[in-house]
Amino acid sequence: MRKGILGKKIGMTQVFDETGRAIPVTVIQAGPCVVIRKKETSTDGYDAVQVGFEPVKERKVNKPLLGYFNKSGVGPFRYIREFRLENPGEYQVGQEIKADVFSPGEKVDVTGITKGKGFAGGIKRHGFHRGPMEHGSKYHRRPGSLAAKGPARVFKGRRLPGHLGAVRVTVQGLEVVRNDPERNLLLIKGSVPGPRHGLLVIKNSVKGG
Repeated sequence: MRKGILGKKIGMTQVFDETGRAIPVTVIQAGPCVVIRKKETSTDGYDAVQVGFEPVKERKVNKPLLGYFNKSGVGPFRYIREFRLENPGEYQVGQEIKADVFSPGEKVDVTGITKGKGFAGGIKRHGFHRGPMEHGSKYHRRPGSLAAKGPARVFKGRRLPGHLGAVRVTVQGLEVVRNDPERNLLLIKGSVPGPRHGLLVIKNSVKGG
């Protein structure tokens, strides 16, 4: 990975290109992120950069974390994440990473926690077909038979009703349409995981671009 930034999902809107074509975009408050610590192979076994996002008051941070921030001389922050970069030497502790780290036309991978939807049935959770809706059917939205008669148990991996959403998802190959470093905004084509104000991790695409 060459670069990355943390952000918050603001919402969706649309912008227009030079030909007047409408492009659906997600508006992300990207950064500013501050470098808290650099990790190197010689001391930590791998190369990485720790960054903090969204400053908070000291009283909202526990003592161990507060000591960690005081040691680095920056912070405290609400979120801490780590990027395994190929070139951590280019960053310095206290350096800010802003939205202009990505340029229009670049491809990025966006990671977030999807919306939690609670307990859901098989039709909503897995896209199962329902049964006949006539009154005499008595089989409408139930999951149906669960296992063979011989084993007398439910096999692992069986798709059943259960908790839906609230999982970590990465959408790859999204295009950066615009950036606004003055307002810390990134406009990315298409939708990204998670609700409004959800934390997002934006990295350069692993598939190039």
